[in-house]
Parts: sequence; structure tokens; C-alpha cells
Amino acid sequence: MKLLSFTALQIKRKILSREVLTADLIKNLFERIYKVDPVIQSFLTLNEDDAINKAEEIDKKIANNENVGLLAGIPIAIKDNICTKDLTTTCASKILRSFTPPYNAFVIKRLLEEDSIIIGKTNLDEFAMGSSTENSSYKITRNPYNLNCVPGGSSGGSTAAVSADLAFMALGSETGGSIRQPAALCGVVGLKPTYGRVSRYGLVAFGSSLDQIGPVTKDVSDAALLLRVIAGRDKRDSTCADIAVPDYLKDIDDGVKDIKIGIPAEYFGEGLEDDVRAAVDNSLKIYEKLGAKIVDVSLPHTEYAVAVYYIVANAEASSNLSRFDGVRYGFRANDIKGIDEMYCRSRSEGFGKEVKRRIMLGNYALSSGYYDAYYLKASKVRNLIKKDFDAVFEKVDCIVCPTSPVPAFKIGDRFEKPLEMYLSDIYTIPANLSGIPGISIPCGFSKEGLPIGLQILTNRFEEAKMLQIAYAFERETDFHMKKPKL
Repeated sequence: MKLLSFTALQIKRKILSREVLTADLIKNLFERIYKVDPVIQSFLTLNEDDAINKAEEIDKKIANNENVGLLAGIPIAIKDNICTKDLTTTCASKILRSFTPPYNAFVIKRLLEEDSIIIGKTNLDEFAMGSSTENSSYKITRNPYNLNCVPGGSSGGSTAAVSADLAFMALGSETGGSIRQPAALCGVVGLKPTYGRVSRYGLVAFGSSLDQIGPVTKDVSDAALLLRVIAGRDKRDSTCADIAVPDYLKDIDDGVKDIKIGIPAEYFGEGLEDDVRAAVDNSLKIYEKLGAKIVDVSLPHTEYAVAVYYIVANAEASSNLSRFDGVRYGFRANDIKGIDEMYCRSRSEGFGKEVKRRIMLGNYALSSGYYDAYYLKASKVRNLIKKDFDAVFEKVDCIVCPTSPVPAFKIGDRFEKPLEMYLSDIYTIPANLSGIPGISIPCGFSKEGLPIGLQILTNRFEEAKMLQIAYAFERETDFHMKKPKL
């Protein structure tokens, strides 16, 4: 069982050297999942039989000295809004409770080509709408560091699984911080790539101009490896950039000497808890010791980011979710009379409270007479937020700030307070609005022993630089090596 605490790269080396049989590793992993996950509640669907069969195939390949992929034998969990052929994809919603996709998402195809092993689908806020994984229609995922606390969201199932050693890697998705924020709250690494760096083909759409798939891992090196596998051009996604994918591990240990780090005043104001501020301040001292230069910068339109996001994202969500109508697939209400009643009851019974709230807000913002006042104005301010980042990145190499203003909060504390819940993503939303990449890495713990995340942002398509800066900090600290006591 000690092997389950290893990183993906460490376990890959043991698999390739034949110190460890992939089939044995998978069996041990599922033994732990059956023991621990009833408490954590990170998985919605398990893929045990297929995973064992795939593991045995990989062991045969290695025994016969055949070529294997970059992720050979590495078990990986998938957020349940990413389509997996012949494996249910529910988006944690009643409306898709029995939906089995007939195809794989682009990222799933790439994982299988590189010989990774999909072990199951993880819980999330319904249709990725939430910051705590309390909005799932099926279960509430718990934080491995404190079972009374949320793991963050919406990728809370993926981050909790990696944190609790129930998966070596996981995929999450982001619309406004849904990888980075739960990664910070669960003490793991979460990376949001540049918009267009990773194909969205097969990702169930929430906000199409914001959504991105990204890695959740135990350390920065694993994130670099997983990003290399899933990034790249996909002709089925017109927003996917045709830019070569580098080997993100190649120069990851180049350090941060003379790197200019921008510190935005707007990310250190009211609402930032003292423990988080102290952990981030300590992190900046470590960077200075390593030779980085600290530069004060300003992102003046940050105060509008949350308002802009909840207009743009909800408007796009109301359009994207209109396809769930009870006609073609998914849930359909019983005992209906006529098509109008079918639409109305199928959607009202199939969608949860938060999803319906966002559809209503989105439709309102797009409605006749309000479009110019809300959606159009939000789009203009979104462009100003993007310009803020463009100006700052002319002066510095990266921005460093907190990932979340608070550590993990108690289950139920914000569930009936939508505005407080929405503010959980105040430091992550601007990156989605501007399309830049971001990563959260562990940087400390609160007085209650809850993880704190450090966020690093770089300019578009500068993931290699971002990973290099993150790795320099990780190499000097041991926060990423801490484990929850389960």
C-alpha cells in the first residue's frame, strides 16, 4: 500500500523496471478505494474490470520488451463531465444519470494511446456549477484533511481522490477555477492550461468560451507529464490552437534566478484570511531567496471579475444546457401530456437547484431589452480584464498570489449563501476570463491543519515557464509531500 503514495513518475519507473506489476498495483489501488472512498465519496463510477484487463495487457507488453506509452500503467481518475466510451458520464446530474457516450473525448483518446489506465469517474458539482462539490445530485465529497469540510469544486472528486491516494493522477475541468480552487483546498497540484491548449471535444459544455480540461496531480512534475499528453491540436475543436506541444519536463529545473514575479495588490485585500496571507508571504520570501525579483503590479479591473464571470458563464450555460430537453437522451419525466409539459417537467425534475438558478440568470442576461445592459457590457469589461494582464506581463514573467481567499470551509456553511459561494473563486476567475494559464501548488497549512494553495499565472501558452517557476518552489519545500490522516 505504500506504493500508492508514490507520484505517477515514481510508479512508472517501478513498472518499467518490473519491480511492480501493473495488475498488482491496480488491485491494491481498488482495495484502498473500497476501504477509503465510502468516507471520502470521490467516485461516482468505478471501472475495475476494464482497468485490471488493461493492466495485464501493459504487463505483457513490458515483459515482451514492446514499446509503451508515456503514462504506461499509471491509474488515472476522470471528472464525470468528460465523455468516456462505454462508461457512464452523468455530470453528477439526474438528467444524465444513465447516459453512456458512444465516443471518447479527445483527452481520453490521448490517455489511452499513452497506456494510462482509467479507474473511474469522479464526483463534481452538477454540470460543474459550484465551488464545493455539494451540488452533486448523488453524493457530497469530503475533504481528506477534514471530513467535515468541502474539497472545493467543481472538480472536488478528482482532487480528493488524488489527495487521498485513490488515484495517481486525475483530470478536472475549469470554467472559473474548478481545478485550481479544489486543488488548493485538498493540498494537491491543479493546472488550468491556456484556453485552446487542450481540446474541449468530449467535455460536456458549461461556458464554452471559458471551459478547459486540465491535470490534477501529486506534484508539479506529474502535472507537466500529464499536460504534455493531453495538449495539442484537435481538428474537431475549432478553438484548439495549432501550436506545437513542448516537453514540459525538459527545462523544468532551470530555476527562477532573475525571474520577475508580479504581486497584484488587488489579490491581497479584504476577505483574505490571515493564515493564507502568511503562507503566501512566506512563499514569496522563498522565491526571493532563490533569486527571483518581486515587483508590485496592479490589475485594476479585478473587482469586476466575479460579476462579469457570472453573467458570461451563466449566459453560455443557459444556451448549452438547452439541449437537455427530454427528447434525444437523458432523463424524461413520466406521465406527461404534450410536448410543453415534457420540456418543462423533464428539465425542472432533472436539473438541480443551482443549475436551474444559473439557467434563469443566463436567460435573463440574454433576454430582449437586457442583452446590452448585461451580456454586452460584461463582454466589454472582460476585454478590459484581459488587457490588464497583457499590460502586467510586459513587465513581469509571472503573477503569484493566493489561489483561494480561505482554506476549506465546513460542509453546509455556504450552501444556502450563493454569493459567498461564488466569491470562493474570486482569485481564479480572472484567468478564465482572459484565457491565461494558471497553476495551484501547496504552500502551507492553516492553524487547523488545512492545506493552502499558491497560485502562479503566466501569459498565454507559457505553461513551460509556469511549471518551471512552480517546480522551483516545490523543490525547496515539502508541502506537497504531506498526506491526510485517513
